[in-house]
Amino acid sequence: MISAIVLIKTSVDRIPEIAEQIAALENVSEVFSVTGTYDLIAMVRVKEHEDLAEVIPGRISKIPGVEGTDTHVAFRTYSQHDLEAAFAIGLDN
Repeated sequence: MISAIVLIKTSVDRIPEIAEQIAALENVSEVFSVTGTYDLIAMVRVKEHEDLAEVIPGRISKIPGVEGTDTHVAFRTYSQHDLEAAFAIGLDN
């Protein structure tokens, strides 16, 4: 699974509507409304690297009000959930 963090600039008056449209897209797991240079951050997860082109410039960037994106592809993903799962292997509850 390939994870990408997409920083998104939008029309400020449409942030909630744009966030909902992005969140509804297949392969988008979360959308965060944030402070700072960007308005939204989307987490995109795909099986193949080529699928990123379909999701980000092919869908996200075409939503009316999306003014620009900056994409960062993760080398590895670390999360508390992953750590808990790893330590629970072989343990009976």
